[in-house]
Amino acid sequence: MPHPLLPFRFAVSIAFVVLLAAGILPAHAATWRVQAGESIQAAIERAAAGDTVEVERARYVENLRIDKALTLRGLNRPTISGGLRGDTIRITASDVTIEGLIVSDSGDSLREQNAGIYIFPGSDRVVVRNCDITYSLFGLWIEKANDVLIEGNLITGKREYASPQRGNGIQLYNTRRARIIRNNVSFVRDALYVDVSHDAEFRDNKLHHSRYGTHYMNAYDNLWENNETWMNRGGLALMEVRRLTVRNNRAWANSDHGIMLRTIQDSVIENNVVAGNQRGFFIYDAEYNTLRGNTVVDNVVGIHLWAGSKNNVVERNDFIFNREQVRYVGARDMVWGEQEGNHWGNYLGWDRDGDGIGDVPYEANDLVDRLTWRHPMMKLLLGSPAVQTLRMVAQQFPLLRAQSVVDPNPRMEPNNPDWSQWRGRHFPRAQ
Repeated sequence: MPHPLLPFRFAVSIAFVVLLAAGILPAHAATWRVQAGESIQAAIERAAAGDTVEVERARYVENLRIDKALTLRGLNRPTISGGLRGDTIRITASDVTIEGLIVSDSGDSLREQNAGIYIFPGSDRVVVRNCDITYSLFGLWIEKANDVLIEGNLITGKREYASPQRGNGIQLYNTRRARIIRNNVSFVRDALYVDVSHDAEFRDNKLHHSRYGTHYMNAYDNLWENNETWMNRGGLALMEVRRLTVRNNRAWANSDHGIMLRTIQDSVIENNVVAGNQRGFFIYDAEYNTLRGNTVVDNVVGIHLWAGSKNNVVERNDFIFNREQVRYVGARDMVWGEQEGNHWGNYLGWDRDGDGIGDVPYEANDLVDRLTWRHPMMKLLLGSPAVQTLRMVAQQFPLLRAQSVVDPNPRMEPNNPDWSQWRGRHFPRAQ
């Protein structure tokens, strides 16, 4: 008597064969090996979805096109050169992994967006890991592709080009859930350019010697954590955004701003170090945000605040050794530190009861500050008895008082005990 499950097992076997033949289920994945003098593109075309193409160390001059899900892996760092034309590698399929390669020599057409690696729309879940992308106009161009992972790559641009003629290191446009982790990006236009890309994670990247460490706009619900930006025009430029978490980043020695918060709402900016920049924070049209635990030290201007930036919670930040603590443009006082207060390195008040909070409110902008903005040569006299007397007189006579950031609970000790290690890290000519 036949086993009662035999018809069912037979049907399942037939279905498996049909799906396999249709390419819906992959056969056993194969590994293809490319040696010096052979064509990588030919191996890609021979490979099936799910296969791996391994490339031995050599220099290959090819413009690769990957249109199926596979892994392209370098053995001992082979170089793929695009021959200074087009994209060196173009990906038009989902579930592609590229790792361990030196990718170089893209074309230089900004109109065609030539890139070391171009990830085309619909190419979801692409992984680019542990590659060097060098002498390419754009390092990675990622457009309308979701769930990409860009991790552990070194990206440098065409450094002899003027900044407007360079591309960006990593460009994200209209993506979701991207993870950009542990990349080192330099000598490009903007190290990270992000537009209309949501639910992303940017973590542990080093972004330097470019126009902006990140040029970021129209993107929501993203995490910026533990990134380092230095020797750019601007460090983190976060514009037209909502619901960001920006924490534990370090922005230092940038020629303009360390962190720009422009037209930003409902975000948390916490525990960042902003040091040695022309302006530490540049805050413009920012509302309903929390700035907490940031170290703002040794900038020319600690915070430049204007254009209706209000309704923000600003607590437990340190403002130390900035030439001007706050440059504030407004028609009325701005109150910070209502709950816990901030530390101001130039606070001249006292703490009689020893509770760690100054007994006299701190005012960031007085008459002397206003005069030094208008007449910068006055800075040569800031330590003189005459200027100190003018400061004291302005405090006593409200008619001479300028609108200011006011902290009713100035903290006597800094929140960050390691703030002094960030002194002296300036952009050249920033003094």
